[in-house]
Amino acid sequence: MAMLEGEQLIVGASVPSRRIYIPESLFGFWFLGTYTWERHVIQITLDDLVRLISAPREVYPVVLDVGCGQGRALHLLQSRFRPQRLIGLDAEDKALVRARRQAIKKGLNVDLLKGDCAAIALLDKSIDLIFCHQTFHHLIHQEKALKEFYRVLKPGGLLLFAESTCAYIQTLFIRMLFRHPMEAQRSADEYLSMIRAAGFIYEPQNVLLPYRWWSRTTIAGILELCRLRRVPLPGQREETLVYMVGVKPT
Repeated sequence: MAMLEGEQLIVGASVPSRRIYIPESLFGFWFLGTYTWERHVIQITLDDLVRLISAPREVYPVVLDVGCGQGRALHLLQSRFRPQRLIGLDAEDKALVRARRQAIKKGLNVDLLKGDCAAIALLDKSIDLIFCHQTFHHLIHQEKALKEFYRVLKPGGLLLFAESTCAYIQTLFIRMLFRHPMEAQRSADEYLSMIRAAGFIYEPQNVLLPYRWWSRTTIAGILELCRLRRVPLPGQREETLVYMVGVKPT
């Protein structure tokens, strides 16, 4: 794959031959590189996650974007958290090449690391904040990935977690357009339980269960968007998204 002049990928642990994730479809890869994805999904999600932080700091010195994909979140993380070191981790070369182009376009100094979320080539207690956005539903070894997040985070470090649940991923529309390991999909409660079991601390005020119109079946979402159908209340619906900010204990 051709690289841009001046590009360099920081390569840590190589991605093993075992199956660690499901590569995205051609349509999915294209869509995840669009401004629509950045503006109407990543940016809105990040706004929500920031509001879930109990004691926000002005600066988080080292920020890691796990499953950074094509780098659409990198400049948003830089402006929000003002890290001295920004790291993007992904398993796909073609995504990292796009992420490098995004970094150059935005004038960012970013370390891009090729690797597995379940075997991160970073030191223990070296990260202040991890951004994990729509990454877990692609991963096979989710518990191992959480153990790695816990390991590399400093005591008091934050995990900003945003994920689609099985109720969304398993809809026919999503299964037709995107690629995911169906056996790895979880409900909101299952994700939250898994994160707590990994050692992270969070309270009810650190959790949000958004119900975006695009995260439901197509007809239901459009009807609700047009106010032709009542939006189900929490407790009366299957949650399609889960956002959570967890803390590694000090």
